[in-house]
Amino acid sequence: MTVEQVEQGPRRVARTVEVPASCDDVFALVADPHRHGELDGSGTVRDTVSGPRRLSQGARFSVAMKQFGVRYRITSTVTCFEDGRLVEWSSPAGHRWRWELTPLTPTSTRVTETFDYSTVPAVQGKVFELLGFPRQNAAAIEATLRQLASRYARA
Repeated sequence: MTVEQVEQGPRRVARTVEVPASCDDVFALVADPHRHGELDGSGTVRDTVSGPRRLSQGARFSVAMKQFGVRYRITSTVTCFEDGRLVEWSSPAGHRWRWELTPLTPTSTRVTETFDYSTVPAVQGKVFELLGFPRQNAAAIEATLRQLASRYARA
């Protein structure tokens, strides 16, 4: 399994991988915020989640996080949703996380995850860059996608 970089323009960090699972199976995992800890390759997402069991357009969900030793909680809002194919949410800082799923075969799905900070003001984007968020999130996305593909790997 190879995680590949995807060029999506400035201030967007995206990676993609082919997952040996149906689009429906992968989407069920991605669209359930209570299961995001199973996906997380960054080690920041905790299991304490409030919100719906299945996301939809405009849905809000809250997740306990821990980063740099600091515990905090964020509430995100779904900004784009296409059932079975796409879910994107906006975090309190204004950046977005996007999951796009493309069925390749009945048992194989192309999964693309994107950290999009093109939606924040330029000064804030520069702060994100100075703090290394694009690089850190690229590594976390790669770990997440490797973990996701391995989850469905056939024995």
